[in-house]
Amino acid sequence: MNHRPVLYVIGLFLRTLAVFMLVPVIYDLLTGHVDIWAFVMAAIITAFTGMTLTISCKPEQFNMRPKQVFVLTTICWLAVSGFAALPLWFKLPINYTDAFFETMSGITTTGSTILTGLDRLDHSVLIWRSLLQWFGGIGFIVVAVAVLPQLKVGGMRLFQSESSDWSEKALPRSGAIAKRIIVAYLIMTAACAYLYILGGMNAFEAINHSMTTVSTGGYATSDASMGHFKGPLIIWTSTAFMILASLPFTLFVRCTRGEFHSLYNDVQVQAFVVFLGVIWLILSLWLWDNSRYTLWQSVTLVSFNTTSTVSTTGYAYGDYTLWGGFANLMFFFLLSVGGCSGSTAGGIKIFRFQIGGKLLNIQLKHLVHPKACFVQNYNNQKISDEILRSLIGFGFFFILLIAVMSLLLALCGLDPITSVSGATTAVANVGPGLGKIIGPAGNFSSLPDIAKWILSAGMLLGRLEVITVLVLFTPAFWKD
Repeated sequence: MNHRPVLYVIGLFLRTLAVFMLVPVIYDLLTGHVDIWAFVMAAIITAFTGMTLTISCKPEQFNMRPKQVFVLTTICWLAVSGFAALPLWFKLPINYTDAFFETMSGITTTGSTILTGLDRLDHSVLIWRSLLQWFGGIGFIVVAVAVLPQLKVGGMRLFQSESSDWSEKALPRSGAIAKRIIVAYLIMTAACAYLYILGGMNAFEAINHSMTTVSTGGYATSDASMGHFKGPLIIWTSTAFMILASLPFTLFVRCTRGEFHSLYNDVQVQAFVVFLGVIWLILSLWLWDNSRYTLWQSVTLVSFNTTSTVSTTGYAYGDYTLWGGFANLMFFFLLSVGGCSGSTAGGIKIFRFQIGGKLLNIQLKHLVHPKACFVQNYNNQKISDEILRSLIGFGFFFILLIAVMSLLLALCGLDPITSVSGATTAVANVGPGLGKIIGPAGNFSSLPDIAKWILSAGMLLGRLEVITVLVLFTPAFWKD
């Protein structure tokens, strides 16, 4: 395998990352803080490494085979996370394991954290965490629909576990799609920040939270997460934008062309909205009946926290693990649901549940009519055998990965609830787990270092749809 194109693209990513590192530096200088050496040194190291790779590994012909793209995807996320951890390692009293965990959680938009005292933390660190999530949310989509087609691999088709190719049909050119997605992402971020300011946040809080909301990342500027803000406009603004960020961004591209019907006619969007509405109704009524909250308080608490979990954002508005056993079990199941395909959300994704339901329906019909032939369609498209294979493969490995990680975490000395919910929240890229240690009122700082590396691996596998990474460990992949 020719590694030069892979290393060249990684170098481009590192050079971009070095530019992003200057944002906290500029902020510190503008606000009168002179302790900028951590970000400056990290930017120099990252830029030097990136320039070295791009200069020494520039290929004569920029054409990559599918195998090279799979290697590029995994190595690129690892390299960016590794170098993005340098500012935190240099600036904070933490070891590199904690810095890498925090960065991997940020770049994969998971939202799990090892940091405490966020209310008193240096603002440059808070900005960097928000930037990582904002970059991670948009980077995944833009690389898929813009860079990869130029490498002779069709957009979202890189990720074989992604069955939807809507991104390539929204516009004739993938480069135009990427630009439209970036514009939609920027507009959504700006609108979210504006509404946060109207709700009572200051500019710094609004900008940070808007970046981590539209990326469905969940990093906050306070240990209390969204519980730090009491205004109802802030809570409902966050809920609304978490829902929007969980929808396919390619549909927003179509909306910019006046095709608004594509958004509300999409069966995946319809299923996602209906699913959220049913969960809100059931859990709100239950909480109202089993607590001292009023009906409106119950609706507000449930809508925000369930949307945060399903969209894999990971914000917390109060400690929902104190609501009772039914709520705890409900939130555990919601951890792995996820948003729509082509969004910034993680998890299994709604379309997989829909296709699975269709397959079950057809199987039941076959039992009654063994010789009948049933057409399998989804969103006005035929469900191909490739999609079925990827669906079954992803589902199997998703569950298997959570099971293996849970056992490994238990070997590290963690209790069953922490082990299982920690593995689930890492692979689904949600953020907080369940229990007293890693629940919405806790964090991951007390976990042993080996557990943090296991969870970091789970975040990467979950963000890249599992199979994209696992294929690198098969002997057949490395044979000519």
